Amino acid sequence: MVLIRKILTHWTFAFVTLFALTWIGIQDPQIKEILRLKSFDLQFQAQQKEVSQDIAIITIDEKAIELYGQWPWKRDVLAGLIEELRAAEVGVIVLPILFSEEDRLGGDDILAEALKDNFVVVAQTGSHQTTQNGYPRGVAKIGNPLEWLFEWPGMVGPILEVGSNAAGVGTTNVSPEIDGVVRRMPLLMKIGNDVYPSLAIEVIRVAVGDPSYQVKAGDAGIIAMRVPGFATINTDANARIWLTWNKEYETMSLASTGPGAFDNLKGKTVIVAMTAEGLGGVIATPTGSNYDYVAVASTLQTVIDGVNIERPDISFLIELAVAFLIGSCIIVLTRFTPYYAVGMMMVFFSIASIYGAIWYFERLMLVDVTWILVTILFVGLHSIFNRFILEFKLKQQIRKQFESYLDPRQVAILQKDPSKLKLGGERREMSFLFMDIVGFTPISEYYKNNDDPEGLVGVINDYLNRMSKIVMNNGGTIDKYMGDCIMAFWNAPLDCPNHAEMAVKTSIECAKETAKLKQEFKDKGLPEINIGSGVNTGTCIVGNMGSDMRFDYSVIGDAVNLAARLEAATRNYKEKDGNIVATLYSSYTMDQLKDVKSVEVDKIKVKGKEELITIYKPVTTKGGA
Repeated sequence: MVLIRKILTHWTFAFVTLFALTWIGIQDPQIKEILRLKSFDLQFQAQQKEVSQDIAIITIDEKAIELYGQWPWKRDVLAGLIEELRAAEVGVIVLPILFSEEDRLGGDDILAEALKDNFVVVAQTGSHQTTQNGYPRGVAKIGNPLEWLFEWPGMVGPILEVGSNAAGVGTTNVSPEIDGVVRRMPLLMKIGNDVYPSLAIEVIRVAVGDPSYQVKAGDAGIIAMRVPGFATINTDANARIWLTWNKEYETMSLASTGPGAFDNLKGKTVIVAMTAEGLGGVIATPTGSNYDYVAVASTLQTVIDGVNIERPDISFLIELAVAFLIGSCIIVLTRFTPYYAVGMMMVFFSIASIYGAIWYFERLMLVDVTWILVTILFVGLHSIFNRFILEFKLKQQIRKQFESYLDPRQVAILQKDPSKLKLGGERREMSFLFMDIVGFTPISEYYKNNDDPEGLVGVINDYLNRMSKIVMNNGGTIDKYMGDCIMAFWNAPLDCPNHAEMAVKTSIECAKETAKLKQEFKDKGLPEINIGSGVNTGTCIVGNMGSDMRFDYSVIGDAVNLAARLEAATRNYKEKDGNIVATLYSSYTMDQLKDVKSVEVDKIKVKGKEELITIYKPVTTKGGA
């Protein structure tokens, strides 16, 4: 459990999240596909709307039904409309209406006559029934496109009189995505070996006057198709194109027509669409629900404009690679930057990704940034969480490690900025204080004779508490307690520029506190108490020392040993009042004192040193008072 907890909270576990997201991305689940498509919708919706100069819509709406009667109408009504449009010199006329049954009111012959030589394209539709009365179109094949086309069991086409007299017959079938939204339209479909063009392709073919078209396929699917005399149309592997939805179409009701009503439609392709309640079909598009004729118009407009929006297969891998690289950057940088910087990085990468997608879309390339954004969000939050946990654990470790021998204010500083604590060991110039009770034996024997060990412990703890408080109030770090001896140091883990002065100042204040303690002992009839303090300044190694199982923040070095030797030497020197010299410090310390006046005491030889050591005492200390 400990190992698992360490793994889960370690900062590298964020990479596990990143790898998991990458693996999910490779699997491309349904939810990822939906998110991707929704991101494409946002790009289409952001397009500026323009009025089409190529296509106009005449609607069979409620007003038209009220004027001409219940649908289906006698077909001479539509024949008359065709004649009026032709008189107005419109371009191709599109009737996305199925004339699959004969007119029960008569008029098929009239409609057929109107269709002749008038550039009219009518509709057929793929069906799940096996009926095959559709109108395929000849096609020149490069490669083998048939295996990549969408296939229907049957085709419902117009009756012979209509289909044979129309200039073209095209399919109206849509190709919704997994979420039911129409974003792409197939330009071709098949039944067996017969190929059927869409309405849009038939309109282009009729407009250029060519009897057929060409399809090119490769090993990975269909590449492009072309109507001779018109620009090449790049498609996806299934002969679909991404539609643009940025055009609005001039629209008028069939009921509002009259003499000269169509004069402004000259040269335009006109789509006669049914929009009356119960007649017009509704589909979901990236811009919302629309009549099905909008898909026909958008397909045709996309082809006319030559807008070949592409989504290469390699885009999938590139997007995953970018997501992985950004996620890796966030994980690594989170280790070395503040929280606000991590947040700024996440925002920057998100904005850059979105801007990149827009930039590519403007160049007719669909780029999916959703998984990049998901990666940024989850990896970023995970990295921040891991960092928070690690910092929390570090702060707890700092508090646990230092609260017993550092001033709480200093502990708070370390917790706020752990960088001030360089764990693992570093070389620093520091000042050291060793402080011990002189004449402890009489005190110990007193409590022993009175069979009061608890009293002895109480006296020691009282003494250690008082002295420790002074040490910590002066910015010192208590290294350890050795019986009644206190070892402390300055300038680690927090910087202390005047560490020598603070160490000596602490020893002076401890001597004054000992004077109070001495009076308390006297009042209680206890043996006299004195302290001896040794201070030295020098370079040593400080950091966490010990084993993997147990370690302490401590110091090692010759400068530490000299401070201990000076503390022991205090027994050898007396003040004028007969008390021992409470504080001795070396010349290394004295050289850094500014506010403390010193007097030379002696030159001594200490163990481990060849040269004599000049020792000093503060002149403010007199008999420990």
